[in-house]
Amino acid sequence: MATDKRYIEIIRALSEIIQHDDLKSGDKLPSERELSDRLQVGRSSIREALRGLELLDIIETKRGEGTFMKATSSYRLVDLLLSFILKDDQARKDLSETRRIVELEALKLAIYRISPEEIQQLDEFITHSKLKWSHGDFPVEADYQFHETIVRACGNVLLYNIWKSLVAFNKEAIKESLERKGRPPESIKEHELVVEAIKHREVEEALEAMSHHLKNSRF
Repeated sequence: MATDKRYIEIIRALSEIIQHDDLKSGDKLPSERELSDRLQVGRSSIREALRGLELLDIIETKRGEGTFMKATSSYRLVDLLLSFILKDDQARKDLSETRRIVELEALKLAIYRISPEEIQQLDEFITHSKLKWSHGDFPVEADYQFHETIVRACGNVLLYNIWKSLVAFNKEAIKESLERKGRPPESIKEHELVVEAIKHREVEEALEAMSHHLKNSRF
């Protein structure tokens, strides 16, 4: 837990540097060495924290050029989440609850906005999950991409970025959920029910299936 707190504190410090330096979309961040000197932490810790910010879609790394701010920056939201998640276990439970609320609201929009190509992607993630599980592997990444595709399909960039911010701090819960005995095949079946409802644009059925899935997943 101490290591997690240290990691989150570094991300928060980087967020403060972004605000202090008034970095905008397209601006280049200081080098890893400069950030390491400013924060008095090792470059490996800086590198790990930058990967976290990249996962949140706040920055992007261009090979041979450096690290830059992205257009849809949401670092103020991230700063809020960072200060919140450090509190206690109840705060983490609240974080999971908020993630479920956001995901269900995104699903309501996605049912009407999702494209045939995105629905095909959902089917492919389910097929990949079955293949991984048949080899005894937990389909963690396919599970994450399944949910991400639905939220992205809602067409609301802010809602999508909020969801990514929430899941970035709770992604480990997906792995922990799938590691429970008998959970992977159940989870895959639940995904199939969600997709079937989406294909028929059945809002209530889709929400019920997703609510059931998120409750069983415990994240």
